[in-house]
Amino acid sequence: MAHISLTEGLPGIRGPMTFSPETTKPLAELAQVLLTGPHTLTPAEREMIATYVSSQNDCLYCQSCHGSTAAQHLGGKDGDYEFIAEMKRDFEGTSLSPKMKALLNIAGKVQQGGKNVTTSDVERARREGATDKEIHDTVLIAAAFCMFNRYVDGLGTWQPSDPEIYREIGQQTSSQGYVKRDYGKPLEAIAAKQRGANS
Repeated sequence: MAHISLTEGLPGIRGPMTFSPETTKPLAELAQVLLTGPHTLTPAEREMIATYVSSQNDCLYCQSCHGSTAAQHLGGKDGDYEFIAEMKRDFEGTSLSPKMKALLNIAGKVQQGGKNVTTSDVERARREGATDKEIHDTVLIAAAFCMFNRYVDGLGTWQPSDPEIYREIGQQTSSQGYVKRDYGKPLEAIAAKQRGANS
């Protein structure tokens, strides 16, 4: 049960976003700019950064939502979801580009604490072709998702384990982004289970 009164049936950040519309707008706009705006990193790559940081923070909702969104950007097949799970476990052992591995290394250091990022971490990313803008935005995405993770977990929000819920969220986010979403609209995956339980 959440620590404050949130709308029942809205998982994760959806409850707080509906509770506080005045803060929802800037938070959604920040996510939109960081994860979907024009960039040399693809939306899938930026979602992977958000996913990895969220997994390191042990935020089930955020790592599942953004992992699903990344998988949808990659094609939405079971293999894409398996790749994201592998990336969370050991990104260095995946087929990701050396540049993405270097950026995920920086993101992981930010998750531990900003001062853990070293000159050698940045030099590694530059050697692999990362631009200053890509390094900047990797740090900002990682820092922002530490905030989002703590927002979701600090309020004790409901974080379901059903992968179909997160698959639906990933499909929505990959097609609609973050600003045009109705965070108060019930998810069909949840509604279908409620109908089944009542029938």
